[in-house]
Amino acid sequence: MIKKQPFHFTSLRAAYADGLNPAAVMDEALRRVDAAGDPGIFLHLRDRAALLADVDELGAFDPVSKPLWGIPFAIKDNIDAAGAPTTAACPAYAYEAVRDAFVVDLLRRAGAILIGKTNLDQFATGLVGTRTPYPVPRNALDPAIVPGGSSCGSAVAVARGLVGFALGTDTAGSGRVPAALNGIVGLKPTLGALSNTGVVPACRTLDTVSIFALTVEDAHDVFRIGAEFDADDPYARPIPAPAFGALPPAFRVGVPDGATREFFGDNVQADAFDAVLGDIAALGGCIVDMDFRPFFEVADMLYQGAWVAERHTVVENLLGEQPDAFYPVTRQIIEQAMRYSATDAFRGFYRLQELKRLANTRVDGVDLVCVPSVPTFYSVADVDADPMGPNSRLGTYTNFVNLMDMCGIAVPTAPRADDRPGSVTLLARAGRDGQIAGLAGALQRRCGGALGATGWALPDPVPTKPKPGPDEIAVAAVGAHMSGLPLNRELTERGGRFLYATKTASQYRLYSLPGGPPFRPGLVRDATGSAIALEVWALPASRFGDFMRGIPWPLGIGTLTLESGTEVKGFICEPMGILGAEDITACGGWRAYLDTLSTYQDKPQEPTKELGHA
Repeated sequence: MIKKQPFHFTSLRAAYADGLNPAAVMDEALRRVDAAGDPGIFLHLRDRAALLADVDELGAFDPVSKPLWGIPFAIKDNIDAAGAPTTAACPAYAYEAVRDAFVVDLLRRAGAILIGKTNLDQFATGLVGTRTPYPVPRNALDPAIVPGGSSCGSAVAVARGLVGFALGTDTAGSGRVPAALNGIVGLKPTLGALSNTGVVPACRTLDTVSIFALTVEDAHDVFRIGAEFDADDPYARPIPAPAFGALPPAFRVGVPDGATREFFGDNVQADAFDAVLGDIAALGGCIVDMDFRPFFEVADMLYQGAWVAERHTVVENLLGEQPDAFYPVTRQIIEQAMRYSATDAFRGFYRLQELKRLANTRVDGVDLVCVPSVPTFYSVADVDADPMGPNSRLGTYTNFVNLMDMCGIAVPTAPRADDRPGSVTLLARAGRDGQIAGLAGALQRRCGGALGATGWALPDPVPTKPKPGPDEIAVAAVGAHMSGLPLNRELTERGGRFLYATKTASQYRLYSLPGGPPFRPGLVRDATGSAIALEVWALPASRFGDFMRGIPWPLGIGTLTLESGTEVKGFICEPMGILGAEDITACGGWRAYLDTLSTYQDKPQEPTKELGHA
């Protein structure tokens, strides 16, 4: 029955394959918008005739050439759609767009059908979702709680099942905070991966289009389609967008240490975060405590000095000519730009570089970082009483991310003890969007949080065989380059992503080579040998030569035969190199060998039974 049809991608694709008419889905989307009874969600809704015209252009169901075929979506009203007004939640600023934003065009060509444009904190300045001259959208899970901003309408539209996905923007957390408060996924890509052509800037150097969806897989699908380099956007970068990554057997996750965790007295939120760390440890994560003070100092800079002035560049003329056109709090924030000079701006840039260097020393020691998406919850009444304080505190774990050029994804987790939505955000260095998606997907499935307010079940994953993309090379790691081991960073820092664990054919012998640290094994083809455990990673072809340059004698890259009979490039050892080496073939692999050692300085510490702390 169409009224019960989930709008997540797996279900819609299956229904379309069984003959569901996309016109019926568009009618159902409009019906759901009307039934929601919330005039604050959409600022512009396309009419039925326009939606059916788009349906007519889809052609026959073809999820290969049009991977978003028939999926309804919404966009934040600071993103252009041809023939529709763009207001940025400021009627005096409004204009009619003559063409789709670059990303919107890509998604529509992939078969997605635009339903309408959603409400926001004016000029994307806020994390509460209430700084709008239009009606405030109601939080999908608890109308007493703020919906989160600035992408409030997009998050609520997805959380209520009105659309399959929605676009927002993210400068300070606008793609993560509303996702957390409404119990959905919020993907904040690496800066420059998604074009900002056709997007009203907030801080042009820090902005990115963001993605809201019910599942990590759906969000990552949209990211891959939208991550096409735009030469007309001076801040665009060619960022790899690989297929959804698998979860490696071992990985290190940095978290704020006990002294620098901040929940503003919300002990329920603190307990919920600890519980998720236990889930990450169960998935193979080694939790590493980090002093988070440098990150918080970076976060404090976002609304001080240069970056407030950057917001002013967008609205300078309107602010000078029609100051009353602004929402009062938005005007108060942007007018702070007048207090700063160019000298102040450069001092800010210098201080930011110092703090980034310090913070990055923490990031260097882990594969990714996990933080609470929000430190606590605030009601609409709280924000009415104090428009600034709650907004600032909601950005505790988000404001530093774009300044530090990190990618991130907010993941819904199990509800808190008081039934408010649980959520954590996974972060990593620029370009590692695919890597964090793998853990995010596994974590969402393990924690089993609700899909917003829809009541829909999390769909079963679509079985896929992980494989390298057209611009990647599969590389088999048999020793210290495997996940969680000392040299794995030589793969991950070059954009490598885990594909799968397997074994060689039973024609190899493994040796522990002399020397170290780091201690290394040597793999030699030998008819009297055995099957040896290994991991297969996908490495960008553009980085393969650079990777090869660092491999010392007696190791090299050759062709290995896997137990399946497949051949793959991988580490091999010259026979001369095993002179004086210990034959460890009987262990079956390097990890198993390390487990036999009582002491091994390169062996990563195992998670504790309680929370996985290193």
